[in-house]
Amino acid sequence: MKLVVLGLSLSSSWGNGHATTFRALLKAFAARGHDILFLERDVPWYRDNRDVTDPDYCRLEYYADLAGLARWRQEIANADAVMVGSYVPEGVEVARFVQAHARGATAFYDIDTPVTLAKLERGDFEYLSPEVTPGYDVYLSFTGGPTLRRIEREYGAPAARALYCSVDPDAYPPLELPKRWDLSYLGTYSPDRQPTLERLLIEPARRMPERRFVVAGPQYPADIDWPANVERIDHLPPAEHPAFYAASRYTLNVTRADMIAAGWSPSVRLFEAAACAVPVVSDIWEGLDSLFTPSEEIVLARTTDEVVALLSSDAEAADMGRRARARVMHGHRAADRAAELEAHFAEAIEARAEPLAVAAL
Repeated sequence: MKLVVLGLSLSSSWGNGHATTFRALLKAFAARGHDILFLERDVPWYRDNRDVTDPDYCRLEYYADLAGLARWRQEIANADAVMVGSYVPEGVEVARFVQAHARGATAFYDIDTPVTLAKLERGDFEYLSPEVTPGYDVYLSFTGGPTLRRIEREYGAPAARALYCSVDPDAYPPLELPKRWDLSYLGTYSPDRQPTLERLLIEPARRMPERRFVVAGPQYPADIDWPANVERIDHLPPAEHPAFYAASRYTLNVTRADMIAAGWSPSVRLFEAAACAVPVVSDIWEGLDSLFTPSEEIVLARTTDEVVALLSSDAEAADMGRRARARVMHGHRAADRAAELEAHFAEAIEARAEPLAVAAL
């Protein structure tokens, strides 16, 4: 299969989780024998922070603007499938271009589904609009559960299918390292995640000055009052994530409000941390217990008191981390998602062919 992907970024993981998601998925998809071209909008904030420039599993090319995208018209037309990701700059115009020229199956890969739907409800068509949604043969959603039927019913998507994030186990192995922190968090600043971070990490740090904490990620405001025992790391490249997790007794998963409301929206960090065999403390949302068994493979926490009690306990966390890794290795690897993606494209290609076959009778 020849696949063209237009995504937010493959080259830079700075301030986004899309890059590691695409890297894991496309590496595994290429391993199944497929040919991939990734087209990335050349923007300064990613250009200045690139940590992948020459991937060995796909061609990575850049375009400066919509006019520059025209250079790739023939590649898009000749592809068996074309996939456009969420948050692609001028994504609605990109969708129109792809839908006008692609002769193969077209897909929208939404790595931000609840955020996308909330934007559509507000009339914010930054990268997707009700006009172009039905023009995609398949809507691949970061969110599963009831949201899939809503996408079909309210926005006219011909087929909405779950395609959760995943992890490349080779890139996120378990490591044996001394524990530097009792609780860590890795994630870009988000205003709607900050209250949970405050409740489940910052306030426990204030109450437990003898314990050590860390928050890694960019864009945190300068006026946040960090306790003295909370270390700050502004940006952590993906290659350093396994060592970061391995140095953590527990790591925290914090979910955006729109994703909590929708449920069934696991972040890529959840799978990456678990693949490193590090026990995860997570906020709570519907569908999470279908991915990890609470109290056996993951810790669910609502309050500061619960986190303080956990960190005060001498309970052995390593066994939980190993169980979480085993769960990820049976269903949430990039190889598993690549097989699902191939099946979704095959379904879309078959659906496109059916009207042509009927017309030929």
